[in-house]
Amino acid sequence: MPQDHKNKRNSKDTKDEMIHLIDNLNRDDDLKYNRRAFLKSAVGASITLGLATLPFSVIALNREEDDTNRKMITRLKDLPKDSSMNFNYPTDDEPAILVHTKEGKLKAYNNKCTHLQCPVFYEKEESVLLCPCHRGFFSVDNGQPLAGPPQRELPLIELEVKDGVVFAVGRKVRHGE
Repeated sequence: MPQDHKNKRNSKDTKDEMIHLIDNLNRDDDLKYNRRAFLKSAVGASITLGLATLPFSVIALNREEDDTNRKMITRLKDLPKDSSMNFNYPTDDEPAILVHTKEGKLKAYNNKCTHLQCPVFYEKEESVLLCPCHRGFFSVDNGQPLAGPPQRELPLIELEVKDGVVFAVGRKVRHGE
């Protein structure tokens, strides 16, 4: 390509429209709005937001245990070994069962069969939880189905015993024990 044709193409007075695409670029703006400046701004904004939320994180970590899910069930002396009792947890509309096993362990589960929501009962002779609707059996030790149509374990109610009083403190729907 001849040299004078190149010079013509690169001159501002040419009629070639491609050269006019860069007329709106300003070298100062190009330096001001480059990738490095953008990354500096993004990192600065991230650090600022992190520092702004730091007090809330410290408060959340130092906050004492929340007792809103804690509910008293019964006194341990009122529930003899190898017996059970019904209660409601976490709301008054959700039935649960507390079992004091022959070995002295306390176990609690939602009192609805995972098959068709029929109530379950503690069967002392076999030490299982029984759903009489379709003869479903659940293990008292872990809530897993042993026989019948139920395929899922009973939701576990987490317990805490303090000063001879049994409290429900949480619930696990899938506990996989």
